Amino acid sequence: MAPSAMTRWITSLSEAQPVPYWLEDPGKPRPEPALTRTETCDLLVVGGGYSGLWTALCAKERDPQRDVVLLEGREVGWAASGRNGGFCAASLTHGPANGLTRWPDEIHQLQKLGQRNLDEIEDTVARHGIDCDFERTGEIDVATETYQAWELRDWHRELEEKGLADGIDFLDADAVREQVNSPTFEAGLWDRRGVAMLHPAKLAWGLKQACVRLGVRLYEHTPALSLKPYGAGVAVRTPYGQVRARQVALGTNIFPSLLRRVRSYTVPVYDYALMTEPLTTGQLSSIGWKNRQGLGDSANQFHYFRLSADNRILWGGYDAIHHYGRRVRAEYHDRPETYAKLAGHFFTCFPQLEGVRFTHAWGGAIDTCSRFSAFFGTAHQGRVAYAAGYTGLGVGATRFGAEVMLDLLAGERTERTELEMVRRKPLPFPPEPLAWTGIALTKWSLARADAHGGRRNLWLRTMDRLGLGFDS
Repeated sequence: MAPSAMTRWITSLSEAQPVPYWLEDPGKPRPEPALTRTETCDLLVVGGGYSGLWTALCAKERDPQRDVVLLEGREVGWAASGRNGGFCAASLTHGPANGLTRWPDEIHQLQKLGQRNLDEIEDTVARHGIDCDFERTGEIDVATETYQAWELRDWHRELEEKGLADGIDFLDADAVREQVNSPTFEAGLWDRRGVAMLHPAKLAWGLKQACVRLGVRLYEHTPALSLKPYGAGVAVRTPYGQVRARQVALGTNIFPSLLRRVRSYTVPVYDYALMTEPLTTGQLSSIGWKNRQGLGDSANQFHYFRLSADNRILWGGYDAIHHYGRRVRAEYHDRPETYAKLAGHFFTCFPQLEGVRFTHAWGGAIDTCSRFSAFFGTAHQGRVAYAAGYTGLGVGATRFGAEVMLDLLAGERTERTELEMVRRKPLPFPPEPLAWTGIALTKWSLARADAHGGRRNLWLRTMDRLGLGFDS
């Protein structure tokens, strides 16, 4: 990359605010007051991101008389739920390839449940009048190297052979560039119905409002500090009070679980994104993108990108940063060296947009687990349920996870709870310094594979055999 080009591209960041674009929306609701007393309820939900919001909403829709309290440590949607790319995928397994590898006997059932889950999200958005820019445009997985194009073609053939290609089309270089015009695109797979685009913070705020309308008592700026048995139920302590509940659902995801045994299953991965200024009509015409699909490239260190409702481009991914000791800290939300790297990649993909400026640059933590998709469980004689480990696909899959937690708390045998995916857990990450060392070696190996035609070294092949991985 020529120094002059790099300097020009860094200049595009000169006015970028280090805050999430989504969370600056003027429609952001006022926070609810903090809890300052002792509450009792049937169900306590801990966490005001998608996982907790869907759990509270689904609980009230199942039983309107159920007394539900939700606690959020900061404000609803402020963490991963308000910082992501706004891709709402049907996949519950981090894509069919991961699902086929781990649950080949259940993959058709998992695909069906995932499509049903996305349909139900779309229905909920309409039923509750949630204005979150929901667009079911699908997603194109693009190849930017010749070997990736061949891999996409082979993968599409395999999907067809296994009866999993419904609604998925292979696009050669001309066809993919007809959809979105980048000189780097060599092929693509277009999943036409399996992904929706939305405004992630507006979805969280809309779910909050729906919960409150249905009678959920919701407290913000109220972190849950501890959990312990209390009579026939559970008590959760907060800074100024406590909640005594018959049952508890934990949707804390990347933040340390109130159940210590769960903490070793996830590590925080910091992901970063840029948002451009709105494109002009001429700029938008230069890249096409008339069908407004989400896009992601096929590299191990991948980018994801999409159009917002006002025709900005969100450009994120590539760097997946893990800090020693599983630390989750506010100072990690800003990383200028990653922003500079992403800006260079953006203009390589879309050289016709030279001169476009970025208005926002931000980061946030993702809860990744070694199998790349959510895991579930119960504690305290079935009175506490949890779900975590969504690994970047939680916008859609958290609704499924909420239903699983409610099934588990009800003690019901359902199609969901009978799944091997639900009954078994991933392998936990080792303690430090082994976790940090292993993740660093995996990241180095993935970058090396991208630079050498996708060839995986001995370390990655060993990790594959063990069913272990690291992703965002």
